[in-house]
Amino acid sequence: MDSRLTGAKRFLPRRLALGAAALSLLAASVFSHTALADGANTTGLAVTDTEVTVGQLHSATGTMAISETGSIQAERLAIEQINASGGVLGRQIKVIQEDGASDWPTFAEKARKLLVGDKVAAVFGCWTSASRKAVLPVFEKENGLLYYPTFYEGLEQSKNVIYTGQEATQQILAGLDWIAQEKGAKTFYLIGSDYIWPRTSMKIARKHIENVLGGKVVGEEYYPLGNTQFGSLINKVKLRKPDVVFAAVVGGSNVAFYKQMKAAGVTAEKQNLLTLSVTEDELLGIGGENMTGFYASMKYFQSLDNPNNKAFVEAFKAKYGKDAVIGDVTQAAYLGPWLWKAAVEKAGSFDVDKVVAASPGIELNSAPESYVKVHDNHHLWSKTRIGQVQADGQFKVVYESGLIEPDPFPKGYQ
Repeated sequence: MDSRLTGAKRFLPRRLALGAAALSLLAASVFSHTALADGANTTGLAVTDTEVTVGQLHSATGTMAISETGSIQAERLAIEQINASGGVLGRQIKVIQEDGASDWPTFAEKARKLLVGDKVAAVFGCWTSASRKAVLPVFEKENGLLYYPTFYEGLEQSKNVIYTGQEATQQILAGLDWIAQEKGAKTFYLIGSDYIWPRTSMKIARKHIENVLGGKVVGEEYYPLGNTQFGSLINKVKLRKPDVVFAAVVGGSNVAFYKQMKAAGVTAEKQNLLTLSVTEDELLGIGGENMTGFYASMKYFQSLDNPNNKAFVEAFKAKYGKDAVIGDVTQAAYLGPWLWKAAVEKAGSFDVDKVVAASPGIELNSAPESYVKVHDNHHLWSKTRIGQVQADGQFKVVYESGLIEPDPFPKGYQ
């Protein structure tokens, strides 16, 4: 594991005013250029002297909507704030939103429309690895630029993608290390939804458990997206009594899984559980009372106590309502437009090749998670945090690492 811990430690005017603190913090952390760059609107993209068009591509419907709605909202908030601050290279951002509808071929179709038909300058989108894998050939063929916000399995690096979520060494391996040490865990039951991210994540997890932690996997099962019947699985968990249930169930299936776990008496008092996939967004549907005491490995939780995050949460709730919640992927999605703005203005152009070349080294000192920096491999330096579910649907942060350098191709895990 090449983690190298460094130890570095709606709207206008009232709603815009409420978000002013977040806007000023982020604006201070990116490059600010007011002059129009020569040739910025001659790239063949949908760029005029006053406007630049970008795309949003998430599941607004289907089983993944429970998870992706927050990403849509966060990207819109960031874009609204950027426009209020003067836009990008003096241009206002226009958004074309498409619905991947929780269907991977639809994601590919909509990606092609955005890049070829609409000629967008960048796309903020996808959630599942299946959707990202579906659109990746389109982005590479058409030389588009995707900002992808979800924690994922790693084992990928593309010129055409900036990965604003975590890869495996920053979430999976660091999370397993923590629970093995904290709970003395030796036996693990691996559970996931049946598609590429959970299966690859659990393959990585198994290697780490067996080869590094000296533990044992006592069960491994996968269920179709949207599955709501977990009775048989829960009985197996109760029978085998693993030290840890390691879970990567996604979307609407989480609601059924955790409610059925509690109904069967599988609670934190009797069973350790560490999830890679339940954020505040999913907890809103699950109910914190159905997961109280379980753990999640993420880089961000809404409860983070720092000035950047307080301003971000205030602005988000001002726009989407006092009961709105913010999860890990939602925050990572919020970073996308700001990182793109910084790279465009550093490059002085919307041209994808120039923006990509300018991206490594971009920093956001005032990101809600605290600090991020774009690595040469297009992933972000970030921290691992372990949160414990509270009954009110929030997480109590019980562990925080130093900054972890992204390593999407860790030796021994491929």
